[in-house]
Amino acid sequence: MTYRKILFIFFCLFAARGLRAQDSALLNMLNDSMSAHKGKSYVTGTFKAEYIINTQTVESPANGNLNFVIQHRFGQLNSGSYNFFGLDNATLRLGLDYGITDDLDVGIGRSSYLKTFDGYLKYKLLKQTEGPQMPLSVSVLGTVTDYTEDEPTETYLDMRLRTAYSVQLLLARKFSRWLSLQLSPTWLHYNLVPTVEDKNDVFALGLGGRVKITKRMSIDAEYDIVPTGQVVSTSVHNSLSLGWDIETGGHVFQLVFSNSQSMLPTQYLAQTTGTWGKGDIYFGFNISRNFNLKKKK
Repeated sequence: MTYRKILFIFFCLFAARGLRAQDSALLNMLNDSMSAHKGKSYVTGTFKAEYIINTQTVESPANGNLNFVIQHRFGQLNSGSYNFFGLDNATLRLGLDYGITDDLDVGIGRSSYLKTFDGYLKYKLLKQTEGPQMPLSVSVLGTVTDYTEDEPTETYLDMRLRTAYSVQLLLARKFSRWLSLQLSPTWLHYNLVPTVEDKNDVFALGLGGRVKITKRMSIDAEYDIVPTGQVVSTSVHNSLSLGWDIETGGHVFQLVFSNSQSMLPTQYLAQTTGTWGKGDIYFGFNISRNFNLKKKK
């Protein structure tokens, strides 16, 4: 092998080594750049509506979006054929929910049950992320209700005494595209209670979930527990509700079965008197329609 050939071989080896080092440096720079610009990936669609059934979810309208909600419950199924098994009677709530920001929304509503007006604020404290950073979505919800139904024999019932409040901490996790669960510890306060034995402050715990069965359908369930000893004068039962969600474009339609007639937390949590075992079941539906009121840039 001549001297020139040996020099040529060494030159090729050093050139190849230099190219590998350059490629490695470029790859490291690219990885560092990707890491520097890597953001959190938030989980979306934990629930497809603002309500599991009666209980609000961690979901909120986006910034500038208005959500129109119709919640309808017929009468009790055990009311007999004369009342067409409850279809002759109805309880209705109409609500409007508006997204002030992506994390803060406000809502108002009016229910035919006791002719009740309600308002709420909901703020998303934490958002579930892909990966281990944040395993839950957490929202806090504050609601005020005031019933206005006439009670001629109790003229002392002014607006203050008819008002009740609730604060709920909504903790939800989307375990997979098929399963989402939510835990809802709740504090209720009533300015007036029926007897001195009844508590003005009532604590409850809500459990709810959604199981997706097709791309546009899911089965929902919620169970609300009110520990005994808080409401004494009335025979109160825990609220149990089942629902079937159907997504149709901008609408979410829910078929509902529940032993609670009302759809407001200050009423269905501590004032449910019916039981499933006796057929005190209210069939109904929820419909929500979203409108984007903010002009696109």
